[in-house]
Amino acid sequence: MTNPHIGNTGVNFDDEESRQCFLAGLVIRSLSITTSNWRCAETLGDYLAERNIMGIYDVDTRAITRRLRQDGSLIGVLSTEQSRSDEELLEMSRSWDIVGIDLISGVTCNAPYEWVDKTKSDWDFNSNGRDQETYRVVAYDFGIKHNILRRLASYGCKITVVPSTWPAAETLKVKPDGVLFSNGPGDPSAVPYAVETVKEILGKVPVFGICMGHQLLGQALGGKTFKMKFGHHGGNHPVCNLRNGRVEISAQNHNYAVDPASLPEGVEVTHVNLNDGSCAGLAYPALNVMSLQYHPEASPGPHDSDCGKN
Repeated sequence: MTNPHIGNTGVNFDDEESRQCFLAGLVIRSLSITTSNWRCAETLGDYLAERNIMGIYDVDTRAITRRLRQDGSLIGVLSTEQSRSDEELLEMSRSWDIVGIDLISGVTCNAPYEWVDKTKSDWDFNSNGRDQETYRVVAYDFGIKHNILRRLASYGCKITVVPSTWPAAETLKVKPDGVLFSNGPGDPSAVPYAVETVKEILGKVPVFGICMGHQLLGQALGGKTFKMKFGHHGGNHPVCNLRNGRVEISAQNHNYAVDPASLPEGVEVTHVNLNDGSCAGLAYPALNVMSLQYHPEASPGPHDSDCGKN
């Protein structure tokens, strides 16, 4: 975390976005000694300890950030084993890499399930189309955020969530109105089985991709992905919708991007990240394809990406 003061709001379980916390570790500057939010159910330290997740504080995180901004994303190691030398820790860091590693297999669900929870009325900023249940959607879980599913349910979708390896034939057998390829961690080029699934579904039903799903769609359409030097992380990324000229403030968390120059004719870049010009959205009308490289449901402040309210 680059914000120096962490933990003062504590943790509450209504805000969890997945079935478990998949963090490998948490590094912060200053840990708050008290919590002061009315929704707090647990302190950050207790939350991590109960899940056996390592956390460390009193670290100069802004110095680390300056290093990352100069050299790009780097691998780090946390350890409680004091007997390990610096050289051993360095060797551990050199033995692992995010490139070429399938990370979605470790976060996907084990079996299909039906999702029914909707956005609670207290938080639902746009209730148009609520409770109509008119569309059947199959959502591929590559590490899917629950809020994506809640927003779809609020707009009237009956949702079946399936594992990342779920066969395309089984998906098409239920005759869905659309298929969602979700967000997820890691290198999209390291999961060719997911790309093949996308290819088998393209053109048969409308599809929508978010983050990892966007990158897999880019590959399935014939494009290439690449590892970014820094990646995009946080809730303040300006994205321009090229179709209407509007700028959306978006939440993003990814290390890879689709190379727009590699896309075949007919594939339209619909959104561009205004910080670095990278591709933030695609459309291919001939196959009923749309995708975004950010989290349209995340609401980092304004609800810019919820176009149903306009």
